[in-house]
Amino acid sequence: MSEKDQALTLVEHLAELRNRIVVVFAFFIVGLVVGFIYAKEIIEYLTRDIDSLNVFRPMDTLRVYLQVAVYVGIVIALPTALYQVWAFVKPALTIEERKNTVWFIPAALALFFVGSSFAYFVIFPMMWGFLVGFTEAIAGVESMIGLAEYVSFISNLVIPFGLLFEMPIVVIFLTKIRIVNPPRLRKLRRMAYLVLIIVATMITPADFISAIAVFIPLVGLYEISILLSGVVYKKQLAKEAEYEAMYGEKSEGESEGTTESNESDVVKEDSNEETKESN
Repeated sequence: MSEKDQALTLVEHLAELRNRIVVVFAFFIVGLVVGFIYAKEIIEYLTRDIDSLNVFRPMDTLRVYLQVAVYVGIVIALPTALYQVWAFVKPALTIEERKNTVWFIPAALALFFVGSSFAYFVIFPMMWGFLVGFTEAIAGVESMIGLAEYVSFISNLVIPFGLLFEMPIVVIFLTKIRIVNPPRLRKLRRMAYLVLIIVATMITPADFISAIAVFIPLVGLYEISILLSGVVYKKQLAKEAEYEAMYGEKSEGESEGTTESNESDVVKEDSNEETKESN
């Protein structure tokens, strides 16, 4: 392939990538509008267990509306984004790899909602009760909870947790296209744990208990990802061994047949020479 053809191919790939990003952005805008329309109902649902919330700045309510709309836009655009990623890498995959990876879109969506639900219904009540308990333990101190801070606390926990629950799907996908494998993941375990503890610290308040409560499930997800990667990797090795055994025996048989034919040719040539000498 010439340099001109390579340049054209690169330009075509960039144009395709741009078009796919535009499609995802269009779905995000639609989700943004939907989220802003239903932001009031969503905020009322999130704050249903709080007796009273305060607004400390005039722009806080509008900021909460926009924040809710952005997160709704992300959720609505997520299926399209996952499909566009798969469609972009599909030409580089074999037919079998395409069949084996197309399921990752619904699985990734399911894990996102499982992770978000786990964060909202399990992690958030535990962390919120722990933090509010410190305030209530101090005599004469009354907590004044701001609407913006409360919604931000929930969203900063739920959305990242939903995305982090995509880890097993991402690892399986990368294993199927042979970018990662279990030995490599085990070798990177210490670095991965360090990254996970940093992430857990970033998405939780500045206290040790909350960070540990988030870090433990993330470590479990990483170890589950290694196990699932091992299952996929063993199947790949088995297929490779079967392929080598099948075509290896065939090639050996062909080489043996070639050797025998060569020997017979040599015998024929020798017999012809002897016949000529006798004549």
